Amino acid sequence: MIRVLVVDDDFMVARLHSRYVAATDGFEVAGVAHSGAEALRAVARLRPDLVLLDVYLPDMDGIGVLRRLRAGEHADTDVLVITASRDAETIRGALHGGALHYVIKPFSQAALQEQLRHFAATRARLDALDEADGVQQAHVDRLFSARPTVSGALPKGLNARTAELVERVLRAHPDGLSASECAEAAAISRVAARRYLEFFADSGRAELSLKYGGTGRPEHRYRWSA
Repeated sequence: MIRVLVVDDDFMVARLHSRYVAATDGFEVAGVAHSGAEALRAVARLRPDLVLLDVYLPDMDGIGVLRRLRAGEHADTDVLVITASRDAETIRGALHGGALHYVIKPFSQAALQEQLRHFAATRARLDALDEADGVQQAHVDRLFSARPTVSGALPKGLNARTAELVERVLRAHPDGLSASECAEAAAISRVAARRYLEFFADSGRAELSLKYGGTGRPEHRYRWSA
């Protein structure tokens, strides 16, 4: 299980975010903190894998907490900044402080869970590198690939319900599948399946590979990777 520390000065918001985390497969809430000092103590005591860090805290701002983490013995703690702040200087501070991402409130449960799943996938890839005989550029490219967007905005003509259906089909087939196979599993047209699969591939949430046969064009196959 990936252990998460939720940091937010608002007790209700912290409870909500904790519920989002607990509802995500492979994650659990290690603790909750409502101030910067409490967050620093909790990191030292609980050693979470990930911190969901608010910026507006009663004693110090979240960027200050992030900098103190980076300067101390817990510099390797991963941090996802979650805040209502849209200030460019704050965003710059999060970026320079090594935050994984900057998520602006309010957001949906699905948006946060997408970020959490991306974090889990990246950890798994790092673990795989430890077992590899040699690291190839392709391995590095996958690690540094773009994070999923928080807004989850879909191109014109695509809808969220069908996107969720195609995502579930992809997740259920970890070895990948073609547009025709996806269409059959999701009970939608092949053309529709192809559009959603291409959207996921373009946004970095699915990997596209080519399967070459004896004759004709290679088959496009898609595998969920976010």
